[in-house]
Amino acid sequence: MGSTSQPRRGNTRQRIQDVALELFAQQGYEKTSLREIAEQLDVTKAALYYHFKTKEDILVSIFEDLNKPVEDLIIWGETQPRTLETKTEILRRYSEALARSAPLFRFMQENQATVRDLSIGETIKHRVLGLVDLIKDPDAPLTDQVRCFSALFTMHAGMLALKDVDGDPEEKRKAALEVAVELVTRAHDPDAPR
Repeated sequence: MGSTSQPRRGNTRQRIQDVALELFAQQGYEKTSLREIAEQLDVTKAALYYHFKTKEDILVSIFEDLNKPVEDLIIWGETQPRTLETKTEILRRYSEALARSAPLFRFMQENQATVRDLSIGETIKHRVLGLVDLIKDPDAPLTDQVRCFSALFTMHAGMLALKDVDGDPEEKRKAALEVAVELVTRAHDPDAPR
């Protein structure tokens, strides 16, 4: 997970989340059973069931816990002026939230069909569109709207494409953020120097 991951408390609920996400990533969401999660934790299925009734409940809880900063960011962004400084701050904070939730984000990217079929699929789509709305101007030309969408996807792709590239994870995150900021700067001010 690296130095950017959030520290996890040792409570049972979070231990279940950690083990489940690890198993989902290793063998796939569909092929992982609640029984296997319980065995890995060395607890009974009943003890697991006390916290979560289904695998989807576990995945949704992980998503909600790790992505609360994104929801908070959208709420904050809605109260700010639509300046380039605000848009840059939104990108910076989103980049940090992505870094903190890297294991979940990678799982979601590698299991897009599963995630789309689960209840969190719509939530993810809603949050990404909410962020795009905050960084693009409502009456922006189509090319600038594409730049704003591309800025977010640049950060997403940067996490995935750069994970196998040698180098410091923080430097890779900053590089993707820099490109995203350039795209939004160009969309915000088409006459800005390139």
